[in-house]
Amino acid sequence: MKVEFKEVTVRDLVSDYKDELDLRVTGYGGRLDIRPIFQREFVYQPKERDAVIDTLYQGFPLNVMYWAVKKDGNYEIIDGQQRTISICQFVNGDFSFAIQPVKDKRYFHNLKKEEKEKILNYQLSIYLCTGTEIEKLKWFKTINIAGMVLEEQELKNAVYAGAWVTDAKRYFSKDGCPAYQIGSNYINGSPIRQKYLETAIKWISNDQIGDYMGEKQHDISAEPLWDYFESVIEWIEKTFINKRTKFMKGVDWGSLYNSYKNKRYNPEKIEKRLAELVLDDDVTKKSGIYPYVLTGDKKYLSIRSFTDAQKQKTYEKQKGLCKFCKKPFDINQMEADHIKPWHEGGKTIEENCQMLCKDDNRRKSGS
Repeated sequence: MKVEFKEVTVRDLVSDYKDELDLRVTGYGGRLDIRPIFQREFVYQPKERDAVIDTLYQGFPLNVMYWAVKKDGNYEIIDGQQRTISICQFVNGDFSFAIQPVKDKRYFHNLKKEEKEKILNYQLSIYLCTGTEIEKLKWFKTINIAGMVLEEQELKNAVYAGAWVTDAKRYFSKDGCPAYQIGSNYINGSPIRQKYLETAIKWISNDQIGDYMGEKQHDISAEPLWDYFESVIEWIEKTFINKRTKFMKGVDWGSLYNSYKNKRYNPEKIEKRLAELVLDDDVTKKSGIYPYVLTGDKKYLSIRSFTDAQKQKTYEKQKGLCKFCKKPFDINQMEADHIKPWHEGGKTIEENCQMLCKDDNRRKSGS
């Protein structure tokens, strides 16, 4: 890749700045594509955005940025989108900033003429990179953007950039996007950090995200993915009456939907069992109650274990003998077991504890 250095003033950078409703963001007289299709969304928080403006105002060095030279002689940003948009939005009057020593926040148009000129004449350090698409994506994947490390899905969006990713972002990658509107009770993370898109693809592909994106890369529409996502959310809403969002977020709903979507359930019966599990102190992983009521697998619940004190007391009561085979064992050769199984209402208390040798306990568990 060929790299050459260029200085660009803020005045030139913000010339003809346009943000077309999250579709295209351009500047530098219309010659710079600020948000190419492989780029992440704008993720800076106010503190980070303000730090960029303060750097310009103080005249301190701002980290170097990278632009790719396109075949037509125009440019697209490889690294520096967050800083560039922060600068353009401030000059465009989209947000105010408390420039010291004045504590009150001011918009760009509130600044004195000399303050405006100071910012507009600031020289940005740009490296212009000329190379192949593969080289460009390699640069994008390996550069840290102002310490904001790229998420795995953001990298995949870069690798599989195309019409499909662009369309998928409409559904899954904007603040307040359709996926957030219907799925925010069930999914962790932020749409603009691609967590909703990553989750939807993981669900539909059985965790084969790269294979799925590779297959769909040149498709025009991501509507099938959206239809699938809607179906998952609709199934959740119909199956579970009471929305305990604290416990429902982050559940692998897609896998549950894929396995159990065709099975008929009684929502009232499910709700009764869920309520019991929420109140059961032996269930330490409450988010596991949802897969448990569908699968019956206790591994999701993390049932509370007997404490070391309970084990020691029970061991002493049994005089070191296994409750089943009656043979003596050292305590570290034995395991605590529920006399009345948990699924039959047995509690993890001393009175319901028995110490078994490892062989007997495993035979009992497998029976």
